[in-house]
Amino acid sequence: MSADETPSPRPHSLSPSAWNRYETCPRMYWLSRQRLPRKAGMAASLGTAVHASIEDLLNLDLSGRSDKEAGWLPREAERILKVRWEEEKAAFMATPRRPNWKEDKWKEALKQQRGGVILLLDHLGARELPQDDVTVALWKRLQQLTIAVEGELKTSDGRLMGRLDLLFADMAEDGTMKGWLVADLKTGNAPTKELKTEVNRQLRMYRDIILANNPSAPPVRTEGWYTKTASKWAAVGPSVLEDAYAAWEATQATPIPMDPTPGPDSCGGFCDWKAWCPHWWTWRKESGTLHKDDFSDAVVLLHQYDDVSGVGVVELCEPLDETGRAIPTGNRVSAKFDGRGKDALEELRTQGYQGPLFLGSIMTARRSWRVGPWCDVLPWNPLPDGEPYEPSSA
Repeated sequence: MSADETPSPRPHSLSPSAWNRYETCPRMYWLSRQRLPRKAGMAASLGTAVHASIEDLLNLDLSGRSDKEAGWLPREAERILKVRWEEEKAAFMATPRRPNWKEDKWKEALKQQRGGVILLLDHLGARELPQDDVTVALWKRLQQLTIAVEGELKTSDGRLMGRLDLLFADMAEDGTMKGWLVADLKTGNAPTKELKTEVNRQLRMYRDIILANNPSAPPVRTEGWYTKTASKWAAVGPSVLEDAYAAWEATQATPIPMDPTPGPDSCGGFCDWKAWCPHWWTWRKESGTLHKDDFSDAVVLLHQYDDVSGVGVVELCEPLDETGRAIPTGNRVSAKFDGRGKDALEELRTQGYQGPLFLGSIMTARRSWRVGPWCDVLPWNPLPDGEPYEPSSA
């Protein structure tokens, strides 16, 4: 390709997470595709490190070790996790939109990794075996049952895709293979009764892509493996491929922002792209919930700020209309900026930015608002309805 040639756009493919996002709110999905700055999160980084370390353990080269050796697993597991932990920390710290890195989460990462190892041993029928007693020979047996570790699933036409954590041979009690088992590692909270609908669909989509790509495959079952509780939850139900292809068609790229579906699930809950969407703001105002939660999102003007203490005065704004134009209300409150919240504000001030600010997840329960390390401090820059947007111009 010559220097003046532009690369062809990547073919559109749909993952379970993108499908879920589209169903929550098409505008949320559309914004997630615009190469806007993403936010790093400690929970996600911890989860990635734990995932990768468990996968590394399954890929470990044990050829130079005695089959009878025991006591090796906890040491190797911690060593590998530490490598992955430092990798995730470096990526996290290089992300502008991030809270503070929490070293005290290391113990939780170790605990979750141990939970993952328990789940692996359970696949061998050795769930209760102390990890110090796991021999090299036993781990090699687990590796022999492992068909695939961490790979991309994609239909033959490239339209549907997902990330496979683990694929095992599913063994019967007599030692024969009865099928395949897709195991998806989860570091979030485990279900109490059954898998959430969207998680169940995600796992069935993995199952169905495997079956579509392998017409002669044995029976395939799918489980969510929750490392916090070392528990396994089966995903059951009919094929989702027909619905998935319909969702693929609906999520084709458009230069015009997709329509929003304002409501408590989209605008009242978590959305990583609120700073570019006016509709959460108008929905909050119309529903009477603007600035009402203990942890709120707000659009404000900064009137005073002391860069030593991080204390300032902000004026609350309200939306003029669905364009998201900020109108000052005259209501001013004291705000304390600290940690990454303070750093982000001062970076904007250094750049000369003086317009309205989007503050995400600020603590408003006190007389003085707290804009802490977990908060977003971003220029308020909503993308209007009906106008083409070119991501490269962001």
